[in-house]
Amino acid sequence: MAEEILIRQGAPTLAGIKTGSLFPCPCEDREALLADIRQLNRRLSPKGLCLLPLRFLPGQALLYLYRPTELRRDLRDAQASELLRQAGYSNESCAHCVAWLACRFRDGKEFPHEVGLFLSYPPEDVKGFIDHRANNFKCAGLWKVYGDEEKARSLFAKYKKCTEIYCALWQSGSKLEHLAVAV
Repeated sequence: MAEEILIRQGAPTLAGIKTGSLFPCPCEDREALLADIRQLNRRLSPKGLCLLPLRFLPGQALLYLYRPTELRRDLRDAQASELLRQAGYSNESCAHCVAWLACRFRDGKEFPHEVGLFLSYPPEDVKGFIDHRANNFKCAGLWKVYGDEEKARSLFAKYKKCTEIYCALWQSGSKLEHLAVAV
């Protein structure tokens, strides 16, 4: 797996300003990708990061880069907990929630819209998306906004700027370990 994909798709998570990032990755050889993920996790786990494949499709994998400590905090939010309960999650550990999310992606019956809770989307926006079936939103960027539009636009700009900076740093020779911030 190319580090460039990880940096381009996960810069805000690497920087510690976003809990998680979800992105597709080319995958012609599942075992080779799994070996790359293990190697990347050895480098990233000291910084509090974890990279997991959530689903494999022909020629592609869906990867989740996240910070378990931050995810635990995010999922403790009362509205987030209720949304997860409604989606069939038990009130168990963060690891169990991630495992259930992977199962929901793999079964493919319906898209797990609660995934936004795993990606630092505000719970009110995740709830709004589910309740309004992706309609009647205030604005859209990385997600559809139903709550605080000003705060969301600020976050969209912050994540975009972070990605631009990280891509430039990586292209100028910065190592992944230096770009991954310990929080």
